[in-house]
Amino acid sequence: MSHPLTRVLTLLELLQSNARLTGAELADRLDTDVRTVRRYIAHLRELGIPVEAERGRHGGYRLARGYRMPPLVLTNDEALAVVLGLLAAERLGMGTAAPASAGALAKIERVLPHALREPLAAMRETLSFTANAVIGQAPGTGVLLALAHASRARTTVGISHRSWRQEHTERDIDPYGVVFHTGRWYVIGHDHLRDSLRTFRIDRIASVISRADSFTAPVGFDPVAHLTSTLAQGPYRWQVEVTIHGPLDEIARRLPRSAVTLTARPTGVLMHARAERLDGMSHMLASLEWPFTIHHPDELRQALKDLAAQLTAAAQRELEELPQ
Repeated sequence: MSHPLTRVLTLLELLQSNARLTGAELADRLDTDVRTVRRYIAHLRELGIPVEAERGRHGGYRLARGYRMPPLVLTNDEALAVVLGLLAAERLGMGTAAPASAGALAKIERVLPHALREPLAAMRETLSFTANAVIGQAPGTGVLLALAHASRARTTVGISHRSWRQEHTERDIDPYGVVFHTGRWYVIGHDHLRDSLRTFRIDRIASVISRADSFTAPVGFDPVAHLTSTLAQGPYRWQVEVTIHGPLDEIARRLPRSAVTLTARPTGVLMHARAERLDGMSHMLASLEWPFTIHHPDELRQALKDLAAQLTAAAQRELEELPQ
């Protein structure tokens, strides 16, 4: 049996969502009796919420006309569920371009009563995860929502896209699905420009425009399976995995977020990246002030040795040019 406070708040939600409900209808939805509903109504009135009662055959309860509810009323269980969801999203790198999670947490804590605010703040500050933290590739909120809406409505959209080579194109796509995977958001669908099934990183999409055309997705198409299969094949020559022995936040500020995925590990920060050439990767790693361990490919070790030889040669030339 739910707590009486939970039922009172549920009653309030019902009154906000319906123009008028009879006592019997409210009792049925709350799984209680009409007498208890009257007691809950009285409790809402004691809290200053103007609930009006209309007698007669077509009477019932409703909120006073023009009354505006506060922006948020949550039970303990609901508030905990929201806070845990926001913390988990931040841990998994599911944030958007704006600091939405931090703002949402601040707003929730601001409107909650002190007795609930303190325990939730303690939860936020002391909660630990066994899952690794991920530095996400944040898409624009409007872009992400527009693609999700188009995918559900099965409508074609026009996108402004920037490739990993920094090439900008305007194209129409039929978005079959939106997928979040290891810190990055993707949209999978039919690309009208190439007339083929394509995968796009959403953080590389600058804008989305809705088209009047509709589409039908292939029967049984699985966006998640397609994405994981595509990433496993990959268009890049090299798959790089390196552990950088330094702090996650500082490493993230030093590396291009569009090129790498960073995951916190007990021994450091695990970096996954894909590259066409290893000389550029060796230069990037050499620019860091923290030590690192190469897991693969082994060819990266040779690229670093070649870079070290070039630097040594440059240093020796400088010494030879100094006056004796």
